Amino acid sequence: MSKQLLKINGLSVNVEDKEILHGINLEIKKGETHVLMGPNGAGKSTLGYALMGNPRYEVTKGDIWFQGKRINEEPADKRAKAGMFLSFQNPLEVPGLPLGIFIRSAVEQRRGARVRLWDFRKELERAMELLQMDRAYGDRDLNAGFSGGEKKKAEILQLLLLKPSLAILDETDSGLDVDAVRTVSQGVEEY
Repeated sequence: MSKQLLKINGLSVNVEDKEILHGINLEIKKGETHVLMGPNGAGKSTLGYALMGNPRYEVTKGDIWFQGKRINEEPADKRAKAGMFLSFQNPLEVPGLPLGIFIRSAVEQRRGARVRLWDFRKELERAMELLQMDRAYGDRDLNAGFSGGEKKKAEILQLLLLKPSLAILDETDSGLDVDAVRTVSQGVEEY
């Protein structure tokens, strides 16, 4: 029997004093895939942000348990280090921060140890090859000037290198053409 990865009990979440989620219950075991579907504004993204600990999303009731630990009070960085990952509908652009340096820093934070540059470059290049990304993307500023498909590939690249225990993918196919959907899907399957 699979071990419990995430458990949500009676979760209610406010954003700017407006209740968006009310009494949500969900249980995910290791190895399971869950898909949440619903109309725009139903609260799917709000759930992802609340799970990741975004301070704008206030948990007013209920509990979030991740890998057997109650994480309601944990900040986003601790949740990420513990193995949670959230992709965004619209990833932010960060001029001046190269994608490769950003991912290497995140990997080191996740692993809790320095990663030799040579070893990281080999991992990065393998993942980029899977996603049909030119190696030059590693030197480009994080999402700056990226197309919608390039931004999604960059997020899946992060997913592949960080190897989280729980991946929350928010509209991963948004703004992608058919070829990009296929490539991103291959990356998700590899994960």
